[in-house]
Amino acid sequence: MSTAIRFPETTGLELEDAKNALREAVRSSRAARSHRQREEAAATFAEHGVQAVGDARCVAAYVSAPTEPDTSMLIDALHERGVRLLLPVLGPGLARCWGEYTSREELAQRAPGRPLEPAGEVFPPEALAQAEVVIAPALAVDASGIRLGQGGGWYDRALLHRAPDAPVLAMVHEAELITGAQLPRAAHDIPVDAVITEKRWFLIGGSTFTHRTS
Repeated sequence: MSTAIRFPETTGLELEDAKNALREAVRSSRAARSHRQREEAAATFAEHGVQAVGDARCVAAYVSAPTEPDTSMLIDALHERGVRLLLPVLGPGLARCWGEYTSREELAQRAPGRPLEPAGEVFPPEALAQAEVVIAPALAVDASGIRLGQGGGWYDRALLHRAPDAPVLAMVHEAELITGAQLPRAAHDIPVDAVITEKRWFLIGGSTFTHRTS
């Protein structure tokens, strides 16, 4: 399913109002996807995600929320290949921390409304610098790599700690790619280097990311 989303006209709106209108359109589209459609897409998201990551040995990823592109099969596929996986963890004082994935059974919800988090040691925000690739959630991505996030700014702040040469890959549905227009952008918004969808993965034009394979 890749039916085009009817994005609202945002000309003249304040930056956050424009972003919120676009977020609502994507969230409504995602909510309309059936459980079966999300399950079927999970396999191809995993296939293209593994291809995009290449030979990276440490990857930062995330556990998807119920309506997001399903990352479960991608996480398992990378783990089975021996890739070290860092997943977001809410640390002391709401700090943006990381934990290491060991198995699905070790994932738990530690606070209401929070995604599942790995058990074990909590690593500080700076641990993201160990990741050779960062896979980030998004609601939409435009042709220049601008990513529409959920609005909390978690990843915008977390990505400041990534290694200088670590590419950021966004996961969205094919229908959530913005063509012929640009997403509203704040000064702190960090463009992504590549995009993973259920149909393919591709580099953003002008990205300096060099895809590495064994």
